[in-house]
Amino acid sequence: MTDAAARAPHIAVVFYSATGNVAALAEALAEGARTAGAETRVRPVAERAPAEAIENNRRWKAWVEDNPYDTLASLDDLEWADGLALGSPTRFGNSAEQLKAFLDTTGGLWAQGKLADKVGTAFTSASTGHGGLEATILSMNNVLYHWGALVMPLGYAADPSLMSSGNPYGASWVSRKSAAPDEDALQAARVQGTRLAQIAAKLIA
Repeated sequence: MTDAAARAPHIAVVFYSATGNVAALAEALAEGARTAGAETRVRPVAERAPAEAIENNRRWKAWVEDNPYDTLASLDDLEWADGLALGSPTRFGNSAEQLKAFLDTTGGLWAQGKLADKVGTAFTSASTGHGGLEATILSMNNVLYHWGALVMPLGYAADPSLMSSGNPYGASWVSRKSAAPDEDALQAARVQGTRLAQIAAKLIA
């Protein structure tokens, strides 16, 4: 048995969250990965918005001041991982600038082929039902394509409960009136994390 086959798959969940909703999905996804035996890192990217913009949004300000994360995402997390999950709120059908800025620093790893042949997936949240959930997931997947990673959708087959979440592209949440993710959304993220870990384990075996 090789060293790779003997170890647990490494799953990195890299995300941007403005108010905590995407962070909740990230933690649920990591929980699902751990139930499948994975070692996980859950890492937010750096906040880059102007202070005045944050100050004018009560929930955004509270999250920036009180979120529980001490360690930001790094390129080492991406290189360490066998499986990657990217998460962001939707911004006009695209990922948030904060996540995009981090992903734009991966050119060196990409050029060395160190991001190829990993398995990747994506998840998101929006404030309206047709606010760009699928487009945002697809925009994050575009990065995975360029890396040469294997793109893993959530699908419906992994768990019957996914039919109620309604999004086979990846776990998602419609946060009407700033609501936190409900149990259906969190369960979809757990299923996505479990599936990510299982596929990553097969790739390193």
